[in-house]
Amino acid sequence: MSEPSDRRSRKRAATSKAISDAATRLFMERGFDQVTVDEIAEAADVGRMTVFNHFPRKEDMFFDRDEEGREMLREAVRQRAAGVAPLEALHLLAHRLVAERSPVVEFSARSERLVPTVAGSETLKARARAIRDELADLVAAALVESVGRDTADPDAHLAANLLLATWTVAFFEAHRTFRQTHNREKANDAFLALVDKGATGLEAAMAGTPYL
Repeated sequence: MSEPSDRRSRKRAATSKAISDAATRLFMERGFDQVTVDEIAEAADVGRMTVFNHFPRKEDMFFDRDEEGREMLREAVRQRAAGVAPLEALHLLAHRLVAERSPVVEFSARSERLVPTVAGSETLKARARAIRDELADLVAAALVESVGRDTADPDAHLAANLLLATWTVAFFEAHRTFRQTHNREKANDAFLALVDKGATGLEAAMAGTPYL
């Protein structure tokens, strides 16, 4: 029974990727607000309802790695090595993603149109802000879970928001560096330099808490 189920899962994942890839290409070529769902369906060679079955909102096709990023953050805290503090695990995650050339933190010719595409759409900007707030809540929840504190712990929420602010600034600076230099390694260095600087600030702010 598992083989047909696995086949269906693979087929569904492939269809989702095809839709997202087609949508992202159109969004970057013409702008998010100028592309219709019908045009996305035609480009992906699927029906309109198939698009909505995979992506309830149009902007979900652009932010298709959102859930992948959430899981990475959760697992970095939950599966950290013995002796590694929760915030250090997240710091190490940033370095690991760059070292592994993860598409979540890709600064390249393929990804350089992502930021201008978001900047050109109020809908995408609003969704990006919402995702950032949701990720901060997720990180705060992972932090309190890791040390057994109350979910309303202000230290966890402060740490999570400082971390997300750091990564956001680092992300935009890395893309700016790539646009100027077309050098992926320089962009990676710019990203990690700000992540490291933010980690130093977090260490000072969270001194005396169990998150270090």
